[in-house]
Amino acid sequence: MSRDRVASYRLQLHRAFGFEQATAIADYLQDLGISHLYLSPILQARPGSEHGYDVVDHARLSTDLGGEDGFDRLMRAWEPGEVIVDIVPNHMAVNHPDNSWWWDVLKNGPGSNYAEYFDIDWDPSEERLKRSILIPILGDHYGRVLEAGDIKLAVVGDDPVVRYHEHTFPLAPSSRPHDIDAINADTDLLHEILEAQHYRLAYWKVAGQDLNYRRFFAINDLAALRIDREEVFEATHGLLASLVADGHIDGLRVDHIDGLRYPKAYLELLRTKTGAGYVVVEKILEGGEELRADWPVAGTTGYDFLARVSALFVDPDAEKPLTDLYERFTGNPSDPVAAAIEAKLAIIDTELATDVERLTDIFVAVCEDQRGYRDFTRPELRTALREVLASFEVYRTYADARTGAVDQVDASWVTRACDDARERRTDLDPELFELLADVLLLRIEGEEEAALAMRFQQASGPVMAKGIEDTLFYRSNRFVALNEVGGNPSVFGASVEEFHAANLAAQRLWPESMLATSTHDTKRSEDVRARLALLSEIPDEWAAAATRWSEINERHRQGDWPDRSIEYLLYQTLVGSWPLSIERAGAYMEKAAKEAKVHTSWISPGEHHDSALRAFVRGAMTDPRFMSEVERFTAPLITPGYINSLAQTLLKMTAPGVPDFYQGTEVWDFSLVDPDNRRPIDYDARRSLLTEVKGATASDVWNKASTGAPKLFLMHRALGVRARHPRAFGPEGSYKPLEVRGAHADNVVAFDRGDEVVVVAPRCTLSLGGDWSDTAVELPEGAWTSTLTHGEVDGMATMDELFRDFPVALLVRRSDR
Repeated sequence: MSRDRVASYRLQLHRAFGFEQATAIADYLQDLGISHLYLSPILQARPGSEHGYDVVDHARLSTDLGGEDGFDRLMRAWEPGEVIVDIVPNHMAVNHPDNSWWWDVLKNGPGSNYAEYFDIDWDPSEERLKRSILIPILGDHYGRVLEAGDIKLAVVGDDPVVRYHEHTFPLAPSSRPHDIDAINADTDLLHEILEAQHYRLAYWKVAGQDLNYRRFFAINDLAALRIDREEVFEATHGLLASLVADGHIDGLRVDHIDGLRYPKAYLELLRTKTGAGYVVVEKILEGGEELRADWPVAGTTGYDFLARVSALFVDPDAEKPLTDLYERFTGNPSDPVAAAIEAKLAIIDTELATDVERLTDIFVAVCEDQRGYRDFTRPELRTALREVLASFEVYRTYADARTGAVDQVDASWVTRACDDARERRTDLDPELFELLADVLLLRIEGEEEAALAMRFQQASGPVMAKGIEDTLFYRSNRFVALNEVGGNPSVFGASVEEFHAANLAAQRLWPESMLATSTHDTKRSEDVRARLALLSEIPDEWAAAATRWSEINERHRQGDWPDRSIEYLLYQTLVGSWPLSIERAGAYMEKAAKEAKVHTSWISPGEHHDSALRAFVRGAMTDPRFMSEVERFTAPLITPGYINSLAQTLLKMTAPGVPDFYQGTEVWDFSLVDPDNRRPIDYDARRSLLTEVKGATASDVWNKASTGAPKLFLMHRALGVRARHPRAFGPEGSYKPLEVRGAHADNVVAFDRGDEVVVVAPRCTLSLGGDWSDTAVELPEGAWTSTLTHGEVDGMATMDELFRDFPVALLVRRSDR
């Protein structure tokens, strides 16, 4: 590694916070102890992009962010720190003139030099779309829009174009008109011109069924790239490679690695072509799944750590009472497996239907070529595909059709999914699922068979992401502290022993993987989850409060609306993020209801439910009795929530891996899902607070807990320890669990790093009331100094001694002070 990886700090760049604003806080971040600036995508995105994932030109730095000059100034300000950049190899923003490749494809069709850059099906089963790209952008049916005069020809520069409101599209060279005004005046002539194009303008709602290019999830204007083609790789990674070669970029964060056809091959090429010294992948690992050991990466972006550290603060004994409460409150059964299947099937049949239709086309071709299977009907084949997709327990498998390689892990996932689907759908011929398993595991050779296997792997990830993260996590609200990216709501809590075991494995296999607790994609911030975890320690009190609140708010309901699950989500949200404004609560609840897709959605809004929900939120949050109840219930959770958050933060900074901090989370942050977690950050206040805590004592800082000072103080001190003890925290270091004894031993996590640093953090302590009794940790031989309080300890250190002035402890050997 080129420099000791102390910690990274993620910035979400956009027009209002670009390179110039990042430059202005460079000194603050370095003073805090950050070694690596971690930037959202920096290449030219669609003008006005709020996130940078909609790249239109891979050969330019974003002008919205400040362009080349702004980036150079940032690099000079950040020296000698290093930079990690988020890259987007799976897709590009399309249907915009700034994307010259897509513009050329629309203009020249399959004959375009860039036609093979995008994952387009030029020969779909739909005859009307052969050699044509569906553009689902119209606000109504094509014929109505055309008759209304909303589609016209125009001239941009010297070129005639098709214009629909703010959208423009090129004309094929063979269809350039001589008299634009005359054509615009004649709907039939205009229709003839449009029919001669290499694209077909269509109502936006048809995208779910008829689209013939692969997208990023269900976003129509993000078209997938064929990054497995070397010329596409070269064209999209040239600037990145030069920035790495020039020393501007040290590391790369690969977005949506599971969307690529051959992830391992891509990563190998990325290493070879760019020379990046540090590569991490955005990879969600499900229960029982491990990151592929043969991938040339440092690890993941940290969702696996997020899940295991969050579970550490959840009391597993609360699973039954919280499940009973959820079922009683909502009237819904709590069956996580069945709920997951249902949510994924809903996505398959709506937003991702076009992806399944494309798989079905290939499956039909596979069966047509084999006499033993040709009598399976298209509906049967589609049903088998959707059921197996819904049964998949992981995002995808990684069979390689080019080499025929399939490992035993993948074989196990495929077999289990096909077996589960067969048991659930006894109305289908069992042989159909056996056939599909054989195809997915490359046991049957053939071009169509290979195509089905590879495309299935690219489709299963979006089904999981959209079905679980973006549907189930808003629909099934038993305990939303567990409804997090990378998490599993059916796994209720984790023991200290399980946490240690995972860390030992991480030190052995992935000692430089990122460790995250909040990201730009998390459903709620780390501090919200830390407070919500406390509810697992007081399930009876929580049940009484939630029931009472529902009775108070009954008068704000409109009959059966909003539904009880959404109401229950509101109460958890208020407790976790209190104090919360009506505006933020209303915006979040509207998004949550639409993402749940039960009574309303973004595609099909349920106006009655939406209006009832808005009225309920406003009525409840202007109800003095309810608000005083929420405040009274939440008040005793504030300080224990701070303690949970500090423990979680300390564990992130000292567990095997590299801690990553999402922008603004160096103090208390009670943000919800985006766009709530992308609000402007007051860095002047943070800079001033850092100056204050640097000279303060631990007890003084703790006495100002409400300001966020304890978290900033802990970060600054702990990152300093990481910087001074690189061997202890690096790949060559070690992780050793320490023995904790006494009445509350299970409430303590303690470990040694490299025989140089000792970490002691509390968990599930709400019921203790600060009384640790005889609980103590046996320190390694020698004398130790607290980095936080400067106290000296050795031998058996009691929790009362360690936590006297601050709720967590970080010790270093006295000789290393």
